[in-house]
Amino acid sequence: MKEITLYKSRWQAIRVMLLCTPFVLIGFWMVFGKDHNPFGWVSIGFFGLGYPFGIYNLLDRRPLITLNSIGILHHEAHREFINWDLIQDAYLTEVHKQQLLCLVVPPNFEPSMRKGNLAQQMGGISRAMGFQELTLPLSATGVDGHKFLDLVLQLKTAIPAARPNLLQQASL
Repeated sequence: MKEITLYKSRWQAIRVMLLCTPFVLIGFWMVFGKDHNPFGWVSIGFFGLGYPFGIYNLLDRRPLITLNSIGILHHEAHREFINWDLIQDAYLTEVHKQQLLCLVVPPNFEPSMRKGNLAQQMGGISRAMGFQELTLPLSATGVDGHKFLDLVLQLKTAIPAARPNLLQQASL
């Protein structure tokens, strides 16, 4: 079975650590400089958290998104394959330069329907903000969101026998 597997972008992990470095250095300068400003510890502590986050994402080589002829799986957002036949529509949205793929599925297949009232209320909040319950973050992969959306829409509408060929020809 042909699959497309996307992993976390190593460049994004490196970029997080590089962006945190100036603020950590400023914090050290504030603490150990002439003025001995204790507020520097806040800068060191807050922006220093970017290093473990970046290292974890740099070393994490597990697949993040898997596409195959059965469906789509985002290993962090939703731990089950979402069958192509269940997807009614898909659209791309962006929040603070972070691309999100929203998958529209029938209400009885939304993840919160198998959970309690609190999860169902949270799903309603997500929909009120313009998202779906099945919203998959794409920015961590570094893939072009528009190409990915086009592929998802093609796979959604294709007959099952044609899906392996679409996956074979895909260029993300």
